[in-house]
Amino acid sequence: MLDTAPNGKVTTLLALLDEALSANDPDRAVELFQTDCYWRDLVAFTWNIKTMEGKDQVRDMLAARLADTRPSNWRIADGEDATEADGIVESWIQFDTAVARGFGHLRLKDGRIWTLLTTMAELKGFEEPLGFDRPMGARHGVDPTRKTWKEERDAEAAELGISRQPYCVIIGGGQGGIGLAARLRQLGVPTLIIEKNERPGDSWRKRYKSLCLHDPVWYDHLPYLPFPPNWPVFAPKDKIGDWLEMYAKVMELNYWGSTVCKRASYDEAKQEWTVVVERDCQEITLTPKQLVLATGMSAKPNMPNFEGMDLFKGDQHHSSQHPGPDAYKGKKAVVIGSNNSAHDICAALWEAGADVTMVQRSSTHVVKSDSLMELGLSALYSEQAVKNGITTAKADLIFASLPYKILHEFQIPVYNAIRERDADFYRRLEAAGFMLDYGDDDSGLFMKYLRRGSGYYIDVGACDLIADGRIKLKSNVGLTRLTEHSVILSDGTELPADLVVYATGYGSMNGFAADLISQDVADKVGKVWGLGSNTTKDPGPWEGEQRNMWKPTQQDGLWFHGGNLHQSRHYSQFLALQLKARMEGVPTLVYGRQAVHHLN
Repeated sequence: MLDTAPNGKVTTLLALLDEALSANDPDRAVELFQTDCYWRDLVAFTWNIKTMEGKDQVRDMLAARLADTRPSNWRIADGEDATEADGIVESWIQFDTAVARGFGHLRLKDGRIWTLLTTMAELKGFEEPLGFDRPMGARHGVDPTRKTWKEERDAEAAELGISRQPYCVIIGGGQGGIGLAARLRQLGVPTLIIEKNERPGDSWRKRYKSLCLHDPVWYDHLPYLPFPPNWPVFAPKDKIGDWLEMYAKVMELNYWGSTVCKRASYDEAKQEWTVVVERDCQEITLTPKQLVLATGMSAKPNMPNFEGMDLFKGDQHHSSQHPGPDAYKGKKAVVIGSNNSAHDICAALWEAGADVTMVQRSSTHVVKSDSLMELGLSALYSEQAVKNGITTAKADLIFASLPYKILHEFQIPVYNAIRERDADFYRRLEAAGFMLDYGDDDSGLFMKYLRRGSGYYIDVGACDLIADGRIKLKSNVGLTRLTEHSVILSDGTELPADLVVYATGYGSMNGFAADLISQDVADKVGKVWGLGSNTTKDPGPWEGEQRNMWKPTQQDGLWFHGGNLHQSRHYSQFLALQLKARMEGVPTLVYGRQAVHHLN
């Protein structure tokens, strides 16, 4: 008799899938998929981060990759049970390939595969030394040549980059670079982090003093070392800075602070990089095989150039250089911009006693922090989710299992509910003249972030100050020029100013590549970030994944890593596995390498 329980449905389908794939029969395998199916693969099949949309794309991928991948042993994941709700059967799954063990997630609709997530969990023969395989640490017995852990660690730190070359160099020692380096350390990949700031965490410490994480703690853990259970929900910047410094030390990362990367070039014949850095007033040349730019989306400030900036007698700086509000009590401040940094800086200046005006040039999506927590994140990233058995790793995979093509369909109801819940809040803002939007298709914050990385504010208090006029607002205008003591707006308004803060955002990571390597290489790689959704600041055509992030680019040996703490943590696993495989000589034939449609 056919087993109609969820476990039986999944087991039966996986057995049929296993048979079709083992027989190298893509056509038979594709018959198990819905017409509107999605297979998102994180490295396991494609050595890429790639989503196949529809049966034709699934068939093409299988025809190209089955012979090498040789998948087998498809099964419900150990200790898990399938579930069924609203006609959708879901299950965590495991499988093997020729070189790796895989983990994934499956959704069945009408008995066929609707969404399939496959991820590479570990490389066979190159597993991380975890759990039962953890290192002993102590060396028992007698050995006159024995070196202590500290002696070995000091020797490694003195050698790497000097007498012994790293396999991988990571430019950028923020949370992204640190998390990736920790993964590579566990995989035995010699890695060196290059960071212009003196200490790990300085990129947080040096920002304006009111800065804190707007994402909750459950969303922000680093690999291997989650924040303790008494860690605050929203961590202040200096607390995050101290955590990153501690993390880099206890994870034994090779971290060159106060080091500037001056230039880099790739030797196609040798398949290695020449990376010139300046450390302790001398140039050092590194020759890694792999170069990772982990400078984040806030590495290259967009500093505007307005007429009269050279005449202005007050203080002016980009938001990334804002020291905080203490020197501006009783002063007149103008903040150009209306996203997260602009709101935070305006609120802090108002608290310090400054007369503050926000200049809003275009509409902004705003969502209250508590509404985002309760309606947007709580199912996956909250204390209740943890109690419900949703670990951070599972939450990351559930989020990853929703293809970008349809993700907005899941987000629109969430933000519709938030708009209804906070209708009075939004009415007050609009009455003050604030220009609101909810994304091009009303899909809210996450889609704006994924598509363009800008255009939103998570409200932690500044909006009340705007709504009641304590923070003054000039909207739907731009800055035209500056005089010695004022700014002139596009509607002719003159605002007296002792301080101008340009909260004007940041340039693409592609721009950093152009400065460090060459414009030719930057153009070869193309635009970094965005999905090709053909929405504001995310031009088409549709690409289905984040451009150039965490996966092979058109430039061999060049990788981009970063995003928020959640993305840095989650995708560092798959980038680390790609780098480890290359170091060990595992064949890594990339399927569907991203074409370049936009240069920046």
